Amino acid sequence: MRAVLPLLCAAACLLGARAVSPSEKFHFKSWMVQHKKTYSSGEYHHRLQTFVSNRRKIHAHNRGNHTFKMALNQFSDMNFDEFKSQYLWSEPQNCSATKSNYLRGKGPYPTSVDWRKKGNFVSPVKNQGGCGSCWTFSTTGALESAVAIASGKMLSLAEQQLVDCAQAFNNYGCKGGLPSQAFEYILYNKGIMGEDAYPYQGKDGTCKFQPEKAIAFVKDVVNITSYDEKAMVEAVALYNPVSFAFEVTNDFLSYKSGIYSSTSCHQTADKVNHAVLAVGYGEEKGTPYWIVKNSWGPQWGMNGYFLIERGKNMCGLAACASYPIPLV
Repeated sequence: MRAVLPLLCAAACLLGARAVSPSEKFHFKSWMVQHKKTYSSGEYHHRLQTFVSNRRKIHAHNRGNHTFKMALNQFSDMNFDEFKSQYLWSEPQNCSATKSNYLRGKGPYPTSVDWRKKGNFVSPVKNQGGCGSCWTFSTTGALESAVAIASGKMLSLAEQQLVDCAQAFNNYGCKGGLPSQAFEYILYNKGIMGEDAYPYQGKDGTCKFQPEKAIAFVKDVVNITSYDEKAMVEAVALYNPVSFAFEVTNDFLSYKSGIYSSTSCHQTADKVNHAVLAVGYGEEKGTPYWIVKNSWGPQWGMNGYFLIERGKNMCGLAACASYPIPLV
């Protein structure tokens, strides 16, 4: 009996910690309306508990001394394992296999850059949905910007073509891939179609590329590896936005504003699991940061963007940066 009592006490404490208040139920139902969520009767309790747990973590984080704030968003009814299975890479992508071919200059460079403010050079934030295709959005975002900077013409390119057709270049559709490998595919494939001609489906499909409908082309691919963030700064300052990959961990899902920094992520090339696009950089109160375009829709973060600490290879972000040179 004595052995059983501690277990019963532990169970009671656990149940007490997870008890949901009327106020928390109200906030969950309001959140469901806001995000147009519906659940079966069996699933409702699980989602409620997950939401409440996430909400409490967000409030605890925001009471602490951190460089970024968290908030509820469209992912607040998911735990991290559920999120990973839908939105992040499930096939490992080791950036260290990519060789650098970037030749760095001597500078100096501007103290801050934001391509969104230079003109119509950054396409709107898109939404990858429940498919680990972030690498395709990083790829199209970089090429859309590169073409716009070189020609003045803003395009919307087909992520679905990369999901369906780029497997021969070590990409895995909804399971993951790398922008550098996607740029190589576009280079050797002789083009990528527009999103209107090859619309996004958010799931793996059969390749339907039509060469005569290609509207963007790559002349060369520039890889910035060896964890060289100074080279990334130079490339963003002088040329165009740069694709990079990093490791997403639990607290990033609820990011809302400020400069993201983590002590739980890794800094190695084999741990990266999400690809994004650096559209600029700057510094705030002595902390340098990257301005980054994500692919989780404009309602996430800062209108679809986030800031992440620069100069420390935060979460491995300097492991495998790249950008395309467009053929225009």
